Parts: sequence; structure tokens; C-alpha cells
Amino acid sequence: MTVSSPFDLAGQRALVTGASKGIGEAISKTLAQMGATVCVHYNTDREGADRVVGEIVAAKGSAYRLRANLTEWDAGLDLVAKAEAEAGPLDHVIINHGIWMEAPIDRMTEAQYDETMNANVRGAFSVASAAARSMKLRKSGHIVFIASTAGQRGEALHSHYAASKGALISLTKSLSSELAPGGIRVNCVAPGWVQTPMSELTLRDPVESAKVKATIPLGRVGTVGEIAGPVAFLCSRVAGFITGEILNVNGGAVLVG
Repeated sequence: MTVSSPFDLAGQRALVTGASKGIGEAISKTLAQMGATVCVHYNTDREGADRVVGEIVAAKGSAYRLRANLTEWDAGLDLVAKAEAEAGPLDHVIINHGIWMEAPIDRMTEAQYDETMNANVRGAFSVASAAARSMKLRKSGHIVFIASTAGQRGEALHSHYAASKGALISLTKSLSSELAPGGIRVNCVAPGWVQTPMSELTLRDPVESAKVKATIPLGRVGTVGEIAGPVAFLCSRVAGFITGEILNVNGGAVLVG
């Protein structure tokens, strides 16, 4: 008797936003390894998106490259429509894109605030809205937001970023109850410090890197694969009864329920 793996996503389709590098790239490749067809979203890094798609296809997987500027509401709606036109109805939508910029509150400009909130919050809402609309028709689907420990504990000099990630945590809790009657699960992964292009500048400074590691009980920053794994778990059959969960992946740095 052949028993399929509970982590088999063959025949399923996923959209990953912000997938040309870092955590989004790792999530895309992991879901593809599990058998899913993956729509790889990017905004400006077409070369990175091409590389991710090429590596998935070279490994006998299936992937599409899609561009959208998710600071614009309609772009999120169009992205989901394009993904479903290319791959078919989406089973999993992983909302990972975002920016992280320093701005002390006493010197923060409206433009800096808008830049972060439009990218991190407006884009997440628009993609989730379009995904929910499609999934409700099929009474099935799964949305995963990638938040941050900053949304749980705050972050000095990055209050707009922390507020944007706190919004995603609240959005997870709101949508999990709103969409559950329609057969849609909504979860969130909240990473701590992870080695990515976004954090590279800070982590390659020996002094700053030591400060960061001192806040993490496991004594190191995470890898992108260590974020992709929990996302893959939430997308699998074994997580079918999990919704509204904020899954913390931070080396013990922030301990919240």
C-alpha cells in the first residue's frame, strides 16, 4: 500500500509575495519541493524572480513569475487574478513582501510613514481581499501572513514597521474568525532576526551583530529555511485544524502566547 506524505502538496497552487529573494525565495522553493505549483511575485527584482523560477523548474518543479507594485490596492487584486489565470485557483497565499526602513519618530516624515504602511499593510490587505474572494467561491483555501517580532514587542527607530507588522497579526486574528465559515484558514508566522538581504547591513557589522545575538537565547540569527519550514507545516494536511495562529520563530527572543 502506498501512503502519501502528509506534507505532499502535489496538485496544489501557491502564491508567494516578495519572493525574489530572502524568506520569500525560501518559501517558494520549499513549497515547490513539496509538489505545489508556485507563483513567484516580485516588484523590482526581476532578475531575482527569474532565478528563483529557473531553479524551481530545473528541480522539476512548476513556477511562474509575476510582477506587481503592492503599494497600490488594485495591484493586489490584479496579482491574484493573474496568478489564478496562470496556475489555477490558489490553495495557499503567503503574504511575505515588505520593507524595513529606519525613521526616528521625531524626524519621521509623512512620506516615510506612507512608504512603509502602503507596502506592508495596504498590499497585504489587497492581496488577502482578492484571495478571500476567490477562496470563498470554492469554500477552501489558506492565507499566511509573514509578520515579525517587531509587531509583538515594538522596535525602536522602526515604529512604523513595527506598527505595520502588528497590523498583520491583528489581521490574522480577525480574518481567521471571519473566513473560517467559508472553509478558509488564516495563519501568521512571526520571525525574529533572520539572515536576509534586508538584515544584511546590520548583521555584517560585528558590534551590531553581537548586540542582536545577545537578545536571542539560542545565540544566533535564523536562516530563511527555518522560516520556510514552519510556513510549509501550516500549508500541510497535518495543520488542517490550525487557524488564527501566530507561530513565533525567533530563537526564544520574544516569548508570547
